[in-house]
Amino acid sequence: MPPAAALLPWRRLVVPLLAVVSVPFVLPLALPFLLRSSSSRQPLSVHRLDWLPPLSPLPRTPDPSTPPPPPLTLPLAPPTTPPPPPSTLPMAPPTRSSPAASPPPPEKDEGGGTTCDLYDGEWARDEAARPLYAPGTCPYVDEAYACASNGRPDAAYTRWRWAPRRCRLPRFNATDFLATLRGKRLMLVGDSMNRNQFESLLCILREAIPDKTRMFETHGYRISKGRGYFVFKFVDYDCTVEFVRSHFLVREGVRYNRQKNSNPILQIDRIDKSASRWRKVDVLVFNTGHWWTHGKTARGINYYKEGDMLYPQFDSTEAYRRALKTWARWIDKNMDPAKSVVFYRGYSTAHFRGGEWDSGGSCSGETEPTLRGAVIGSYPRKMRVVEEVIGRMRFPVRLLNVTKLTNFRKDGHPSVYGKAAAGKKVSRRKQDCSHWCLPGVPDAWNELIYASLVLEPKPRSWKHH
Repeated sequence: MPPAAALLPWRRLVVPLLAVVSVPFVLPLALPFLLRSSSSRQPLSVHRLDWLPPLSPLPRTPDPSTPPPPPLTLPLAPPTTPPPPPSTLPMAPPTRSSPAASPPPPEKDEGGGTTCDLYDGEWARDEAARPLYAPGTCPYVDEAYACASNGRPDAAYTRWRWAPRRCRLPRFNATDFLATLRGKRLMLVGDSMNRNQFESLLCILREAIPDKTRMFETHGYRISKGRGYFVFKFVDYDCTVEFVRSHFLVREGVRYNRQKNSNPILQIDRIDKSASRWRKVDVLVFNTGHWWTHGKTARGINYYKEGDMLYPQFDSTEAYRRALKTWARWIDKNMDPAKSVVFYRGYSTAHFRGGEWDSGGSCSGETEPTLRGAVIGSYPRKMRVVEEVIGRMRFPVRLLNVTKLTNFRKDGHPSVYGKAAAGKKVSRRKQDCSHWCLPGVPDAWNELIYASLVLEPKPRSWKHH
């Protein structure tokens, strides 16, 4: 038997030989761990990306026994149909019902999927199914929006429905809307434009209630400009539709100068005091916009405050961005997408000629939607800010982007057919070309909310209803 010293050189060769042979097999397995340990970057947020596809995949020979995969499509919303309404509760009187046939599904794109931008379309005349409630019949319309009762002689503005270009909206069904809300709370939070939409929603849902006494304001309040909180109960569905006034979604305040005079301020880094009411609501619809376009808010002089800093001069658009980020942080922290749906309604177009609401602007005499002009393609800079902020949120907020569809409707405003607080018609020197007559344009916004709840997946916690 050879001595141990004679075997030593061979033993020394074994380890290097094994290392060389195993490199092609071990290196691919060890490389991810080596790269991970050598990198100090954090992984991508799971809320943004779960998987990164290769930029240019290598070609491979297809297996003839395996069928090809379906083409990748990104549908806006799955083409589902709403559940049938309960037979015991009619949607509306027969004379106002829509055709019984279901609308066709969204158009197919070239890849075989469904694509549709609900906000790309036009207004279509609909004499058969519009308005959704007769003018003067709904007791919840603020007198400032009750144009027919205030003497407006034309009625064509009530007979238009919004028609997306590449698909049809689900046929609106007020009974099914209430069935979807059974046991839940829907709350609109914002300025008077959201109160305009709130009143519209009350009126279209009221049409599904045979016994109108089964719907009431829980505090006994009558709708008025002076009150900022309403809760309407629908007894047969155990649900509520609520409104909370919040002009900016962030906190309004006052400061006192050396002469003890008070001046308003806006704390753009603090959420509005009404936020305590927003928690645990099932469907929230937010808006803010019109109060940022005039007065002290637009000028930004000694008005915007962050922390202890009161800015002597500040750009209103940047303040709007920071305020929305404050709101977005609150939503991300306090709302659960498994339990709630959150909408943000975009800017609603005003149609003043020759001035603004407080400087001689007018829109009287308009009886038809506009089909051309610069206003049709306009898109406010603040809406770009909205898209940017929502796009970076963790919570999947649904943008109710009504800006473009309201561009057309110069005919839908109260103009001289609103009423002032004293009960008199507003003067022709101060017309309302911002809000909307009811019935009218805000009815379409609520139809779009219904369509979103029908077409897009609902929170998991809603399954038992």
